[in-house]
Amino acid sequence: MRKNDKASGYARGNRNFAIVESYKTLRTNLQFAMSVNNKKALIVTSAEADAGKSTTVSNVAVAMAQIGCKVLLIDADMRQPTQHKVFKRVNRLGLSNILSSFCTLKEAIHEEVQPNLDLITAGVIPPNPSEMLVSRAMTDLLDAVMDKYDYVFIDTPPVCVVSDAMTLLDRVPSVLLVARQKHTTYADFSAAEDLIAQSGGSVIGTVITDVHERDRLYGDYDGRRARGYYGNRYYHGGYYGSRRRADADEN
Repeated sequence: MRKNDKASGYARGNRNFAIVESYKTLRTNLQFAMSVNNKKALIVTSAEADAGKSTTVSNVAVAMAQIGCKVLLIDADMRQPTQHKVFKRVNRLGLSNILSSFCTLKEAIHEEVQPNLDLITAGVIPPNPSEMLVSRAMTDLLDAVMDKYDYVFIDTPPVCVVSDAMTLLDRVPSVLLVARQKHTTYADFSAAEDLIAQSGGSVIGTVITDVHERDRLYGDYDGRRARGYYGNRYYHGGYYGSRRRADADEN
């Protein structure tokens, strides 16, 4: 599945027709892609920061909830958390608190942030996010929520920057990979695909964000073979979040 899209605030109430229809199409494609392997959970990530992956996963979660599916969104980006800002929730208790046994799932979960959609925020930023995600506590959490929800969407840090997403792939192998037009490079995207494959994951779909109609020169995006979607702007910076747009709070 390949999908062109704009990084937009659909989850925040944006009702632009083109945006709404884009997420409806993405929702349908994901339903088919995930049903093939009977998977209920999906990691949403990107190669680099500022690609729009946090916006994308929140919008996908909302779109799926709107058709009556019971959905859980987990903010597993415990380095640059965003979902509490998107849904305007306090981030006092969240994933890091659950995994550290400082609170229970029931205490941390934000129920019905929108109809049929529950949220686990990232919680207090820990010193060891990767180790927490590979822990037995994370496995137990995933086992618990899989029984309760129709779909579980997990927002993770960029795969080419830190290893957090890779630690989850043995339990949640399906990945939606987000790239941003004129920001993500071919090399970064290819490296992300390779890292995911080497860790046992599978990219079941790609979303290209920040696509403008005037830039859609070659029709639908066709992986690394397409031209005109990725510019030559490279991600520079020694750590995740070192290069952020002033007008955006999503990663």
